[in-house]
Amino acid sequence: MSIKDKSALYASYMPFLENGGVFIPSEQAFELGEEVFMLVNLVDDNQKIPLSGKVVWITPKGAQNNKTAGVGVQFNSLDRGSTKDKIEKLLAGALSSDRKNHTM
Repeated sequence: MSIKDKSALYASYMPFLENGGVFIPSEQAFELGEEVFMLVNLVDDNQKIPLSGKVVWITPKGAQNNKTAGVGVQFNSLDRGSTKDKIEKLLAGALSSDRKNHTM
């Protein structure tokens, strides 16, 4: 997964989850609680961050208000909040915005 700019990161980030998480646009079928592994590139960083987590949110294809289909993945506690911290530094000041995102 590659998140290329701050606007896309804001739309995908799920700060309300313990340890943080991201929404991944996908039409692939997932189950709540399913463990997933992903490699994530964050905004102009060439380093791929290996992350594991679990599916905690599902937006099905054809959801109300034309929401993007996909899943929300909560970061694993083994990450110790480092990815959450990195994302929140990149989004400094934007987290209190009322702009729409993929989940809420």
